Amino acid sequence: MSEPEFFATPGYGETMLATRRYHQAVRIGDRVETSGQGGWDDDWEFPEVLEDEIVQAFENVERTLAEAGATWRDVIAVNSYHVPESTEEVGEAHTRVMVEQFRARMGDRAPIWTEVGVPVLAAPKMRVEIRVTAVVGRGD
Repeated sequence: MSEPEFFATPGYGETMLATRRYHQAVRIGDRVETSGQGGWDDDWEFPEVLEDEIVQAFENVERTLAEAGATWRDVIAVNSYHVPESTEEVGEAHTRVMVEQFRARMGDRAPIWTEVGVPVLAAPKMRVEIRVTAVVGRGD
């Protein structure tokens, strides 16, 4: 069995490792697991518009995967956590943008996906967090 390799995404990942003591990804052999990635920038700022925050979270997943030698095309499973705008459902805006990003980044490949509404996330302005599992080479 391969030894785990841990990765800190340049910028915010290095900050989180130094201040909160966790890595953004781990790779064991061809399998990569990420920690939850939000729609923050390197200064831990969040976009005002929900759609922009979700797209930035996808960008941060992509950056983190790249550090571990993977891409969105290698992703097999996604867990997404959303602060909904109502108590009835996660909401169309969240789901629509998630699906648009899957299509844009994964082409005709579709991961398994669990979408969960939660009351709060790690930062006060945070409305989405995305965690993925990838198997390197599966997207070829």
